[in-house]
Amino acid sequence: MLTRKIKLWDINAHITCRLCSGYLIDATTVTECLHTFCRSCLVKYLEENNTCPTCRIVIHQSHPLQYIGHDRTMQDIVYKLVPGLQEAEMRKQREFYHKLGLEVPGDIKGETGPARQHSDPHRNGETKADESCNKEPAEEKQEDDSDYHRSDEQVSICLECNSSKLRGLKRKWIRCSAQATVLHLKKFIAKKLNLSSFNELDILCNEEILGKDHTLKFVVVTRWRFKLPEDLEEL
Repeated sequence: MLTRKIKLWDINAHITCRLCSGYLIDATTVTECLHTFCRSCLVKYLEENNTCPTCRIVIHQSHPLQYIGHDRTMQDIVYKLVPGLQEAEMRKQREFYHKLGLEVPGDIKGETGPARQHSDPHRNGETKADESCNKEPAEEKQEDDSDYHRSDEQVSICLECNSSKLRGLKRKWIRCSAQATVLHLKKFIAKKLNLSSFNELDILCNEEILGKDHTLKFVVVTRWRFKLPEDLEEL
């Protein structure tokens, strides 16, 4: 089989962020135009703008953060193409948590799951597929049902209702995985309040509407500036 070598320089334009000019980290794509950026760069940009930094298309007039999403495929490609990038990023994250005096999340500390795959140069997509095919159904079920994310980094949040159209939750304090997203919270609240759709809800932190794809870990790090509880509001 013929092989062709391509220099990383030739594809840099496709795997770098136009906002910071660095390789994509936590790649996040705009759903309207499919342009991709680092999540932190894009979120910071959208705090004052509602258009795509590349093509200037309007993402959303008032809530652009709700129309961006994590692009796991693109991030996997970047980590595979750029030697040492993932390891360097994990090291920076560990240093960040140590500097703040916070516990390092298990997925960063142990470099488990996909992280191990990226750091092993002998692995490829076929290896992962073969391993998953060889697993017994019972083993998969036991693995899935083992701890329900109890081993994840946990976060405690307070959900306060600030709308007269909604009744408050009986138990406003909840504790869940830091990997849970704002969308998970919206679905949970809609079920508890017997709402017809979770789209009737907005979740705010420090008076700012949170994007549905934000993880609670991301919210804690970037939005928990004044330690205020999250608020609940009906559209």
